[in-house]
Amino acid sequence: MSKTIVLIHGAWLNSRSWEGFKARYEAAGHTVIAPDWPYDDRPPEELRQSPAPELARLSQRQIVDHYQRIIEALPEEPILIGHSLGGVIVQHLLDRGLGLAGVSIDPAPTPGVPLHPHAIRSALPVFIDPLSWRKAKVMSRKFFATRFAQTAPAARVDALYDRYIVPTPGRVYWNGVIGAMSIRWDNPDRAPLLLIGGEIDLIADASMTEAIYDKQKRAPSKTELRIFPGRSHWTCIDDGWEEVADTALSWALAHARAPRSAPIAA
Repeated sequence: MSKTIVLIHGAWLNSRSWEGFKARYEAAGHTVIAPDWPYDDRPPEELRQSPAPELARLSQRQIVDHYQRIIEALPEEPILIGHSLGGVIVQHLLDRGLGLAGVSIDPAPTPGVPLHPHAIRSALPVFIDPLSWRKAKVMSRKFFATRFAQTAPAARVDALYDRYIVPTPGRVYWNGVIGAMSIRWDNPDRAPLLLIGGEIDLIADASMTEAIYDKQKRAPSKTELRIFPGRSHWTCIDDGWEEVADTALSWALAHARAPRSAPIAA
């Protein structure tokens, strides 16, 4: 059984968002890597002050390819766990034959699944800007407090924003609705997949996670859904994140497929 775990962050965050999961999994004896997206590999405060110009042109395909290269260079096939857009990336990587098991937490809009109301409303700050296709966008503090992390204690909202939030390329939003990479829902080579949603997620509706599950369960491998009551999109950092972390890992370990000698070509 693989002891390696790859954690994949989503939009508006970088690898710092995984600090709790990473420490918890390492304490349990796992090798954990949490790679940044390209151009996201600095502290959030630095990224907000001076984002790399290249970030504005980063696409979803480039991000998926980036993680594929990292995974293929590992000494053993890993378990893949992603949050938000990272949960979409996990699905693409599994579709390419990578990973022993995958967990997609609060997955962002996924190709082939219509956007649901909260996802539409939360994407509007990007979509109403006609130039967002070529910009690195910055989340407002109000949006963070009212939609992204509405369950966070009000007294900690500013500190949480300062610690974790980074600019994100508007292009990755547009990639989800225009020219999106497809997923083969009935892929016989896809590793087992757990989809986790939050009942009160205002970024990725729980109903949208259920719709993704309805697509993914066409594959012959194990596919399951878990909706956590009372949890928001901030679920990997919010109070009680340990239950989400433990659920993700215990399921992946219990259902991981046997390792292969070499990954299937994309």
